[in-house]
Amino acid sequence: MSVRLELSTVGSGKQLVFLHGWGVNSGVWQPLINILKNQFCVTTIDLPGYGCNHRQLPAPYNLENIAQSVAEHLPSNCILIGWSLGGLVAQQIASYYPEKLKQLVLICSSPKFSKSTDWPGIETKVLDFFTQQLSLDFTKTLQRFLAIQAMGSVNAKQDTNTIKQAVQQFPPPSPIALSAGLDMLQNIDLREQFKTLLIPCHMFLGRLDTLVPDKLAPQMQYLNSKVTLEVISDASHAPFISDTEFFAKRLIKVLI
Repeated sequence: MSVRLELSTVGSGKQLVFLHGWGVNSGVWQPLINILKNQFCVTTIDLPGYGCNHRQLPAPYNLENIAQSVAEHLPSNCILIGWSLGGLVAQQIASYYPEKLKQLVLICSSPKFSKSTDWPGIETKVLDFFTQQLSLDFTKTLQRFLAIQAMGSVNAKQDTNTIKQAVQQFPPPSPIALSAGLDMLQNIDLREQFKTLLIPCHMFLGRLDTLVPDKLAPQMQYLNSKVTLEVISDASHAPFISDTEFFAKRLIKVLI
């Protein structure tokens, strides 16, 4: 089941579409958009259950239906850029709707977020903790997760405040979307799909990222040798926040 989504578009040129991560909304992209809109046509889409689309909830709320809902709103021949959970949605779209895309860019994302014996990632106990806390204190849980996203950054406190200010311009996310999103981070494994990805893909990882560790790099290239990959040395989980101008330059180099 798909739903009708609101989106925002500015600028002109190559079509870029940005998908945000868990617990936030498209407001996180605003500093980056201010730079990119002079060269590109930039579209941001709040995922179902988030931001302007906080009341739009496909049933069941799962990765397949989220990807379908977003795919139906994509401009043709676009470059899809997904951060964190948004990157998981972007990978699903690239696998099931490749005709929609010209290129895939993943920012601090992975086909499998949870750690296992053969895969670096988020400790299961961390995701379990957030799942338990979400039902007890919605607001505090979101704040803690935002802090983890900036952890490791030289300007962690400033980065956290920047993310908070950006996302508070929009309505709060749906508890249904938040709960289901944590379940996806815990259980989704798209590694087999990633092996057969046909769309050109570039990945950005942060050396200081505590959620999607940079040690993923060789694993990703082993899964798909066509993937190009870049580790940003001073970045944590949100490199487009910690040093927006530097990240914009790196991204533009990939897009042109």
